[in-house]
Amino acid sequence: MPSRPSPIALNPASPSQSIFKKKSSTAMSTAASYLSAVSEADARARKHGGTPASTPALSMSSSVTSSSEDTVLHDDGHLDFTDGLSFPRKPPTSEQVFTTVHAEFGHCANEDYRYTSQHRKGVPYKSIPEQDPPYYILLTTYLSYLLVICLGHLRDFVGKRFRAVNYRHLLPWNGYAPLNSDFDSFYTRRLKLRIDDCFSHPVTGVPGRTILLLDRYSPDYNKTMIPTGTRTRALNISSYNYLGFAQGSGPCADAVERCIERYGVASGGTRLQGGTLDLHLQAEALVARFLGTEDALISSMGFATNSTIIPALVSKGCLVISDELNHASIRFGVRLSGANVRMFKHNDMNALEDLLREVISQGQPKTHRPWKKILLIVEGLYSMEGTLANLPVIMELKKKYKFYLFIDEAHSIGALGPRGRGVTDYFGIDRRQVDILMGTFTKSFGAAGGYIAGSKTIIDRLRLQGHSGVYTEAMTPPVLTQVIASMVSIMGITLPAEKPSSPSLALLRSSENTPVIPESEVIPGTAPASALPSWMPLSPSMIDGSDGRMRLRRLAFNARYLNRGLRKLGFITYGNDDSPVVPLLLFHPGKMAVFSRMMRTRATPIVVVVVAYPATPLVTSRVRFCLSAAHTKEDVDEVLRACDEIGDLLDLKQASGERWPVEEIIKRAVELVHMPEIP
Repeated sequence: MPSRPSPIALNPASPSQSIFKKKSSTAMSTAASYLSAVSEADARARKHGGTPASTPALSMSSSVTSSSEDTVLHDDGHLDFTDGLSFPRKPPTSEQVFTTVHAEFGHCANEDYRYTSQHRKGVPYKSIPEQDPPYYILLTTYLSYLLVICLGHLRDFVGKRFRAVNYRHLLPWNGYAPLNSDFDSFYTRRLKLRIDDCFSHPVTGVPGRTILLLDRYSPDYNKTMIPTGTRTRALNISSYNYLGFAQGSGPCADAVERCIERYGVASGGTRLQGGTLDLHLQAEALVARFLGTEDALISSMGFATNSTIIPALVSKGCLVISDELNHASIRFGVRLSGANVRMFKHNDMNALEDLLREVISQGQPKTHRPWKKILLIVEGLYSMEGTLANLPVIMELKKKYKFYLFIDEAHSIGALGPRGRGVTDYFGIDRRQVDILMGTFTKSFGAAGGYIAGSKTIIDRLRLQGHSGVYTEAMTPPVLTQVIASMVSIMGITLPAEKPSSPSLALLRSSENTPVIPESEVIPGTAPASALPSWMPLSPSMIDGSDGRMRLRRLAFNARYLNRGLRKLGFITYGNDDSPVVPLLLFHPGKMAVFSRMMRTRATPIVVVVVAYPATPLVTSRVRFCLSAAHTKEDVDEVLRACDEIGDLLDLKQASGERWPVEEIIKRAVELVHMPEIP
């Protein structure tokens, strides 16, 4: 009797072509082609059987060279070597040796596809002005929301009277009030539900350069999602993996595996009650050295780092000045603190200075007493906008008005600056001039949790008064090891002159090409070998920091290339050229779902994140691309081609300025990246 295929077996690779017809960038899409593409994309998204282009999954192969291929898990041996996801379209030459799996971290040996993320000294920082769409785009967007809201209320009115059984959870029943009223759940039921297939898509495997989608379909218009039992490999432009450290193989994964053998998987308590391991102390010392501060503390959750530390910094009688687009964790922490809060327009330095003059001259409400302290909180990189804090001007205002400065570098640490030290590194500002630096290990380091860094006096106080250290479970050993290994890959290691602390160091010291530096002559910014776990395996690329430098420069190229390429195509985008987060404006709520489905159902599937109200203003729905060092130049080419086709169909190219055809952008990518400013 023949065996049945596994319910989690991958779909065989399909030779299906793109659902779009090739056309010139200047040709306007007709209503018929638009409706046809929308209908076909929607049908494919809902079809029982998954998306059409599936590719095989890769095992945790430790290395890929010209003489060894990725180990592939596949039942019938059907492999697709042409899609560029599992295998590079151009095989590596005999001189190229790659120590990564292509599906996790793309193979790219071309040094032309590198860039250094850094603001030019002596040039005033200018934010790229945001362009407004034509009035008909705004008008139709408002009308779309109005139409959906009116239809939703009409359906609720009729349904409660003629199909009350379907609304039982929203009506009083047996003396109980409903836990969730129809008004509170209206947005979820009547708006979000229509495009729910674009959110919370389950995945499996390593969220690296590519990702495996668990295919699903809905027989009842997204009320329930049923898995098909198949998987689809897609290009991943949605995950926070800026430096590509989210890998299932490689030096960091090897270190984590060794850690689990020694420590297990849990810390077993809070930091104050038996949960502090030697790894916690080593990680905190390493973070402080990485940032150039006196001390640092780490927390097991990034959101909790802000929400529990801010109340320990300010209280009643203090004033917090906050950018209007600061993250929810900052807002939550300020509310818990009891301090007064004033907000200023996003990145508007004139508005900030006017506000500073007002609050300093007026003092506290009613009493007009001076504030106990004034704390300015900004983000280094705003994840929904892609904009950078205007740190040079903020530092000038800090010297003038004497306030404390708190920078949230959740998205900028590791992703900006020639050495990956964040927004201060990007602008060339001494980090010691910033009172408190906050960041997370989620985005750039492939781990979890967050940190607070500053003077030892402040950090010692926060260890006791910050709730994250007193009440929350301490960061687990595998996560700590991932933080240490990835951070060391960026910093490099100063080898001791004598008595190497690990077999890896002993092997490297014996190499003629490895410089040995006395412990007393520590290279600024590098990690002393004595500060690392003696059992941690270290590769040569981690020792000299070449792995981290390569990742930083690849990310900088990819981010700048996609940012500028989209603007040259005519899209309205937000943010700085060097931001790894690239928001592309969609405006219309219906276009979010269509854009996501069209990207996911291409011949080379692409996974993106679409964002709408309440995470953004009502009329600025957007798709948010998250670039990674793991992506290759060919991956960004594929994204640009997809956006070009879909942008024509959905009428998304509303920006002014000079436009280039997509093939010219791809051909002149290096020139485009190195242009001082886009003409």
